[in-house]
Amino acid sequence: MHDQLHEYVGVIHIHSTYSDGSRSIPDIASIAGEVDLDYLLMTDHNTLQAKRDGLEGWYGGVLVGVGYEINDENDLNHYLAFRLDKEVKNFHNPSEYVRQVQESGGFGFIAHPDEKRSAIKKYPPYPWTLWESDYFNGIEIWNQMSEWMEGLTNLNKYWRVFNPRKAIVSPQKETLKKWDEVNLDRKVVGIGGVDAHGHIYKLWGLFGITIFRYKVLFKTIRTHILTDRPLMESKDYKQDLNILYENLLNCRSFISNHYSGDARGFRFYAQNRKKRAQIGDKIEFDKRTHLHVNLPKTAITHLIRNGEKLVSQKGKNLIFEINKPGIYRVEVYYLNRPWIYSNHIRITD
Repeated sequence: MHDQLHEYVGVIHIHSTYSDGSRSIPDIASIAGEVDLDYLLMTDHNTLQAKRDGLEGWYGGVLVGVGYEINDENDLNHYLAFRLDKEVKNFHNPSEYVRQVQESGGFGFIAHPDEKRSAIKKYPPYPWTLWESDYFNGIEIWNQMSEWMEGLTNLNKYWRVFNPRKAIVSPQKETLKKWDEVNLDRKVVGIGGVDAHGHIYKLWGLFGITIFRYKVLFKTIRTHILTDRPLMESKDYKQDLNILYENLLNCRSFISNHYSGDARGFRFYAQNRKKRAQIGDKIEFDKRTHLHVNLPKTAITHLIRNGEKLVSQKGKNLIFEINKPGIYRVEVYYLNRPWIYSNHIRITD
């Protein structure tokens, strides 16, 4: 399919030396350019100082946006907040800071909502508890660092240290279930995150190695954003960031694990006699409504309606017949590994 969409591939949820990361933002942006990324969304803990210091903007071909990661007084309910110029005042109560982010003109994503890790006491789980809120805009449905640590045991820890990309398999089923459920009521975007810090790990207590190098993590969980307008036309980075933000909030995006291959070119859309609807859009149901999936390479695609798997097909260019309205998304598997997760298309009565 030839469309007029522009695809921008980037990484969300990154920490720098402004909090507990190990590299500066210019260094991180340079690394992103080396692995062919288009954008980065920074999320240092509890500070927007990098934005005040003027570090948002273009770094060669990489656009950097600066948000920050908020948590409550118990270090739970982590929230990735963007499009803010200053930190929210009440950061102790999650119901308050989620609301304040939106009322201040910002938006945010729930981070690693269903963490259950227990292997390292120093790094306990930081799950999300405030599901009754209507103010959050998105959910981090796949977090590289969380999954890596949740699967850690004394028997496999050294294998996982040397194979951080291979150790990442899939999002948690309960997170996907909650994401589908909230989307039955309102549009909530699913994003991927890496939670990159560039951690240094003491191997056998003898010497330190960086086990989560930014370059390695940038080749794991990526979020692809589709836009009608190209970036860099106006030469105004703020306008370019707004283009990315608005399309992300409208769910015109999908998530991929780059370990299984470059997912650029994936498309998921609905077509009927009157209209074509891309990821994140809605379309009225009629008897000629079909869902189309185009892939960069042959893989197995699962079609999900209202959180339930309907059917699977193997191929590169697929067409699914549907017989009723609902919220539809797809999961793509390559060599039995989850590869691509789309956001929803809404097919209405």
